[in-house]
Amino acid sequence: MIPRYSRPEMVSIWSQETKFRIWFEIEAYACDALAELGVIPKEAARTIWEKGGAAKFDVERIDEIERETKHDVIAFLTHLAEFVGPDSRFIHQGMTSSDVLDTCLSVQLSRATDLLLADLDALLAALKKRAFEHKDTVTIGRSHGIHAEPTTFGVKLAQAYAEFERCRERLVHARAEIATCAISGAVGTFANIDPRVEEHVAEKLGLTPEPVSTQVIPRDRHAMFFATLGVIASSVERLATEIRHLQRTEVLEAEEYFSPGQKGSSAMPHKRNPVLTENLTGLARLVRGMALPAMENVALWHERDISHSSVERMIGPDATITLDFALARLTGVVEKLLVYPDNMLKNMNKFRGLIHSQRVLLALTQAGVSREDSYRLVQRNAMKVWEHGADFLEELLADADVRAALPEDVLREKFDLGYHTKHVDTIFKRVFGES
Repeated sequence: MIPRYSRPEMVSIWSQETKFRIWFEIEAYACDALAELGVIPKEAARTIWEKGGAAKFDVERIDEIERETKHDVIAFLTHLAEFVGPDSRFIHQGMTSSDVLDTCLSVQLSRATDLLLADLDALLAALKKRAFEHKDTVTIGRSHGIHAEPTTFGVKLAQAYAEFERCRERLVHARAEIATCAISGAVGTFANIDPRVEEHVAEKLGLTPEPVSTQVIPRDRHAMFFATLGVIASSVERLATEIRHLQRTEVLEAEEYFSPGQKGSSAMPHKRNPVLTENLTGLARLVRGMALPAMENVALWHERDISHSSVERMIGPDATITLDFALARLTGVVEKLLVYPDNMLKNMNKFRGLIHSQRVLLALTQAGVSREDSYRLVQRNAMKVWEHGADFLEELLADADVRAALPEDVLREKFDLGYHTKHVDTIFKRVFGES
């Protein structure tokens, strides 16, 4: 992923230096277990840790060896042997390349997930704070982009909080699914390496042994993981899209923070564009796009092939780095979001009471008018508001058929905004508990 959309801590997980260090730890922990089982000398295992642990792996040297061997793990082992010396012959005993590659990928994805979970925690905290801040800030709810009925801006943010809380729960499960270790040798039979070696390596690296790994960890795990990232990205886009709509000039109920010195357009100095949330929309598309290749990686030939390898070398870093950046950016947008309650009320009153049509409809039915006739009576007065800018309540009061069923005081009561927000506390308790 390009530096523009990357954060250092996540990038470091996917660096060549980090990868080779994890490779070494996998091999060294395996040697510890082999030494305890009497397969290799204990002194050799100690030497491997001492000399390999102190080594600063030279990425360029490994690349040089790989250009000759055409094999990345062999290139690494050859370079490691340059540090360890004669005892290097005990490294990689009974193991195959996939043991190293797949277990390393599990470590990297687990570490990346821990950062993403921290990102989600920060976003959830920001959403909760702003939700309570605007718990009673009345605004219009929209369906199909059209005014529907009143809600509050806090309820909008509470909905986003609940959605990202579900995202967090899914990511926790995805982490557990991806955090498995395979040290099972060729075609996964443990013929040349004891299963206890796998158990030891898994424990040391914070993983669980893969129950049956053929020669690779089954890629349905990875498919679920990247699909989960795609769902989280979709939730990012959902909130970003809401903010973009609210920032439109004709709406302007909320707006991204516009910093001093910021420029919105190279041609039009007046512009304040929703550039951050537009950017988030694009980044979400990228993360979602990486879920499908992960699903296509599930169907490998027999006990293994490497058709998945090139895909994962790209989507592993790119999906996690991109989502990490996106979640951090969205958190910043929420924290600094400018909210305009006066504009919310102005927009809500633009159609002069039209948003209370359902209450009038229900009142008519409860007064004995059929639903079909009630709908007709309300709609014919509502259309006068749409088409001529009339006042909805005044039209209803002047309609003899409506007045025959509903007295004036009952009609006026149906235009009370408080009616629509009476259960906000209940919603907040469901989302946030009793806090």
